[in-house]
Amino acid sequence: MGLALSTAWNSFRYQRASGMLSEIKAVGFKSIELGFSLESGFLAEIESGIGKEKLEITSLHNFCPVPEGLSKEDALPDYYPMSSLDEDIRQKAIKYGKNTIDTAQRLRAKAVVLHSGRVDIPDRTKELATLFKKGLKGTREYNQLKNSALKERQEVFKPYFENTLKSLEVLADYAQEKNLFLGVENRIYIREIPSFEEIGIILNKFKGANVFYWHDTGHAQVLENLGFTPHREYLESYSRQMIGLHLHDCAGTEDHRAPKKGEIDFNLFTPYLSKETLKVIEAHYPSTSQELRESKSYLETLFNGRL
Repeated sequence: MGLALSTAWNSFRYQRASGMLSEIKAVGFKSIELGFSLESGFLAEIESGIGKEKLEITSLHNFCPVPEGLSKEDALPDYYPMSSLDEDIRQKAIKYGKNTIDTAQRLRAKAVVLHSGRVDIPDRTKELATLFKKGLKGTREYNQLKNSALKERQEVFKPYFENTLKSLEVLADYAQEKNLFLGVENRIYIREIPSFEEIGIILNKFKGANVFYWHDTGHAQVLENLGFTPHREYLESYSRQMIGLHLHDCAGTEDHRAPKKGEIDFNLFTPYLSKETLKVIEAHYPSTSQELRESKSYLETLFNGRL
């Protein structure tokens, strides 16, 4: 299973899918992940163009296509959180999650990457990041903010997490019918679901089913930098149930850089990968074509025998 590139890198720069696909192919990729900002018309062009460009679609990132009535700028993966206590919103999360699964089946993808909701509290992650950038990590102010944020989440998370499990059960059954895997992604914001511990609960609940772990390298490293769970612990704990990973680099609290353009040592991941693990470079703009070529070459050498 070779390296794929997420369309999150360049889809926003094109009005037509043909240009996006041609650029990805020119960089040297034969496989892609469809990101979450693709509107229905654009997606239809992708469907007609992948054969011409001889590209394989390995995975889709929920929601894909963009839910009806939303602009691609607004349609973030948790616009309709599956954890919502508003039943109408939760049902929309399920509806558009099923749409993504249908699309994935039609395009012969292997997996759908999921954001799994959030706890409805103010998020303090960006405030922590601001203090981090000022060099205040470990200070009394920093630790008080961090501990307060965790305490607030812990006090109210239960009904939201229960709704995430309910929603995942519906989506898992639906995806099973379509012979697709679901990848629950580790998140970057404190209020988001799942936390490190909640990943384990989800995987245990769906053990033997088609729900797996999806590791995001940048998210895990940013949280380690902020003083949360060490990056390696995600891999030590959950790699045996890992279906895929998003590969991107970070510097401090800034992620989605091209691999090897930040601080992450990508040797960390090699022992936890197999040929079957879906490997997607999820670099964002302003990463350049040349940076992605270099990243691709570097990772292909590093992961030799696991691609």
